Amino acid sequence: MWIYLAAWLPMVPIAIANGGLREAWYGRHLSELRAHQVSTLTAILLFTGYMAALFAWRPTESLTQALAVGQLWLWSTLAFEFLFGHYVMGHPWRRLLGDYDLRAGRLWVLIPLWLAAGPAVLRDWLSP
Repeated sequence: MWIYLAAWLPMVPIAIANGGLREAWYGRHLSELRAHQVSTLTAILLFTGYMAALFAWRPTESLTQALAVGQLWLWSTLAFEFLFGHYVMGHPWRRLLGDYDLRAGRLWVLIPLWLAAGPAVLRDWLSP
């Protein structure tokens, strides 16, 4: 299981690169809300590509293990996002939680949900 915890670490630079892409390119041409929606979808695509490559190299041994990896990644992501976002970046809790408000059109909640479900879904998709 430790390898999958270590495999979570490259997701941080993937997420940072995704945000950089948003800020440097399409975020300049879209509203802030629309840019974050597009960024959510591009992050899911990038994470899917990364997970597919990871699981092709190091497949999970069972559905139970895939679900455990998903839970590990879910909680690692939430801990990083909220702890780093608040204590290092200085973002208020209200702002951090605001990205999870589906009623306001914020789709960010789809990312941790995909990281939780993705290992099990990809296990089925990648199985011979």
